[in-house]
Amino acid sequence: MFDFSLPASPTQETLQALAKERILILDGAMGTMIQKLNMTEEDFTAQGHIHGPGCRHHYHPDHPQQGNNDLLVLTQPKAVEDIQFEFARAGADILETNTFSSTTIAQADYGLEDAVHDLNVAGAQVARRAADRATAEDGKPRFVAGSVGPTNRTASISPDVNDPGYRAVSFDDLRIAYGEQIDGLIAGGSDLILIETIFDTLNAKAAIFAAFESFAKVGRRLPIMISGTITDASGRTLSGQTPTAFWHSVAHARPFTVGLNCALGAASMRPHMAEIAGVATSLTCAYPNAGLPNAFGQYDETPEQTAAQVEEFARDGIVNVVGGCCGTTPDHIRAMADAVAPFAPRKVSA
Repeated sequence: MFDFSLPASPTQETLQALAKERILILDGAMGTMIQKLNMTEEDFTAQGHIHGPGCRHHYHPDHPQQGNNDLLVLTQPKAVEDIQFEFARAGADILETNTFSSTTIAQADYGLEDAVHDLNVAGAQVARRAADRATAEDGKPRFVAGSVGPTNRTASISPDVNDPGYRAVSFDDLRIAYGEQIDGLIAGGSDLILIETIFDTLNAKAAIFAAFESFAKVGRRLPIMISGTITDASGRTLSGQTPTAFWHSVAHARPFTVGLNCALGAASMRPHMAEIAGVATSLTCAYPNAGLPNAFGQYDETPEQTAAQVEEFARDGIVNVVGGCCGTTPDHIRAMADAVAPFAPRKVSA
């Protein structure tokens, strides 16, 4: 179904070689760091003047933009770049673009569907600048992962309890939306595509399909990272899959990594990551939250606490890439990088 005859990006070979040498480090929580800046509506909109790479105005005054973190790659690009630069300096090999919600489906909440191409191009360009700054400083290569979030709709589950057959989005709706996003991420210079926080594997399949359509347009394949999320103590995704079932549902894409992120802290995530590590024939990636949120939605786990738990992942040989999700700062990433450095990466079984 997918054209694996397309030449692979040179990045794939470089990443594979590095991953044989050591556990690679992904960055931490962009949203957490943006919240620390306490930006206002005026900061998000740059006083109403939103420009993309093509200098197009996108702002709709009747749609408040505060909280639309992806928009900051257009209105506050230096702030986003500086956050990514700090994650790189903390030890991150792979920097995620600030594009988690940069699809027409997700941006419809803000009236910015027409900004999607610019958001993704700029998101990749901003992360590239941060990566290059860090590499110029210490000589270590950095890579940009184009972040593709799950959207705020699910293709497998009805949002209407009275109509279980209803779907708010179709596979093709998702495929088209993801395709527009991934086209922009590639145009902006992403080295990888990261399909993350997957709660519905059907959504992820649409994103994978769209990625290969985008690869066909540019004539090369980028490495794909695929990351699901276990939503509760049941050990399943929202759409009902166990970690093993999740792997078998996406294995056909021959991902660079497969793993889990978000929803859980490292301690709760560990058994589910161990299950994936036991079946996956790709590299594995884990980027947990800094524990579980407190009553105020804040994350209390210190860098040392999170790192000590992630160190167990490395000691037990279940990870090839580690990083952080909600609540994790550059200090968390630095502590994780130090904690896993003594351990060999997981050996991939054929």
